Amino acid sequence: MNNRQILSAAIGSLLALGLVSNASAAGKKMDMEQCYGVAKAGHNDCSSNKSAHSCAGQGTKNNDPQDFVAVPKGTCDKIAGGTLNTM
Repeated sequence: MNNRQILSAAIGSLLALGLVSNASAAGKKMDMEQCYGVAKAGHNDCSSNKSAHSCAGQGTKNNDPQDFVAVPKGTCDKIAGGTLNTM
């Protein structure tokens, strides 16, 4: 084997290892909760039925109490201004 073949084999191995680790991480579904009042404008995951827009990425103001972002369970209570209920 020449250096180019060795390098190609090493890169291929690293890519394959990365695909395997990504697949196993995707298999572990994390429990998420809707955290209202902490989304930045345009970065919301969705909104409540009281909001003026239909869904993701349409929030027009920061920390709108009607818009939420999905966060890992138990995280929302730790975020300043975050609540599990719409206001």
